[in-house]
Amino acid sequence: MRNSWWGVLFLVVIGGLIYLLDAVLMPFIAGMILAYLADPLANRFQRWGMNRPFAVSSVFLVLLVVLVASLLILIPLLVQQLKQLGEAIPGIFNWVENTLAPQVQEWTGYDLTAELINARETLVENWRDAGGYLAQALGQIGRSGMAFASWITYVALIPVVTFYLLLDWNRLLTNIANLVPRQWADDTFRLARRCDEVLSSFLRGQLLVMLCLGIIYAVGLTLMGLNFGLLIGFVSGLVSIVPFLGFIVGLVIALVVALFQYATWWAVLGVILVFSIGQMAESVVLQPKLLGDKIGLHPVAVIFAVLAGGNLFGLTGVLLALPVAAVILVLLKEVKVRYQHSELYDENNTDKHASIIEVSSSYHDELGHSGPSRDRNSRNDQGESS
Repeated sequence: MRNSWWGVLFLVVIGGLIYLLDAVLMPFIAGMILAYLADPLANRFQRWGMNRPFAVSSVFLVLLVVLVASLLILIPLLVQQLKQLGEAIPGIFNWVENTLAPQVQEWTGYDLTAELINARETLVENWRDAGGYLAQALGQIGRSGMAFASWITYVALIPVVTFYLLLDWNRLLTNIANLVPRQWADDTFRLARRCDEVLSSFLRGQLLVMLCLGIIYAVGLTLMGLNFGLLIGFVSGLVSIVPFLGFIVGLVIALVVALFQYATWWAVLGVILVFSIGQMAESVVLQPKLLGDKIGLHPVAVIFAVLAGGNLFGLTGVLLALPVAAVILVLLKEVKVRYQHSELYDENNTDKHASIIEVSSSYHDELGHSGPSRDRNSRNDQGESS
């Protein structure tokens, strides 16, 4: 009982420190997550004959090449498509008001014009407010140079923290394992391995699935000649962190753009074909190969964890949300298994357990009585023979 109270006190202290040191902990939490994600690649480089410092440096070189290539290729295209989207918004509103709204009213009897006017006014108002907020934020940054410098410092610390954590990752795990009380070691290591399976299946696997889906959608829509195809594919892949949400969001946006651009059913069929190919690739290839049969986090659990973490601890809570949710999931499953094998869940288990104890104790009693009697009989036999 005393050990349980110590565990609760430890969790309360950790939660309080996270709440008080939110901004300071952000680069360390982010660096820890990045080091966890990059550790398998560093281990693979080590198996190829590299020592740990050279393997970690190679990992950072690979990440740097990917980042520079993304900045040089994707960022200019995305900025260009965002600019084109801003220029096309008035035309989209006019098309919806003059073409789509009358058609919808003819089919369903619902008038979209009033909703469109409200949406346009809201967009203009928020756009002006966003400009005002941006100017206010820039002015605040100019007046508070120290806050801006601190923010830049925190961001710059992330790769530094990631490098040193990745360099000593195996040593850190060994030191933490040595601190676990020996009577808890077996259960702790088993639960830790299970947490690692859930985290790796969701973080590493789901990130790769998101990347592949974004590429499939972007390439397919771009080959169709659809405007903003790269932007729609990027958004769809990013939102695919929740299964099927990226498919739904991307499909709706692409259908609206296809109808506005081409106004033909062939364009609609082309968009549906692209997203169907993405879903088939996810179901047949991506999920089995990248995620396997490991149990990931439920989409509802993902949404709740991210919102709750952000509400409680800000950006640090968002970063910690998924790892903590994975650990809680594993612990809840452990509690469920122990409960189903307990006396409270099944009376038969209690009877079986009691009968086993009764048979075992009677067997030991029988052995206990037979042992001395056999000794006495043997001594009597020896006395009679003598």
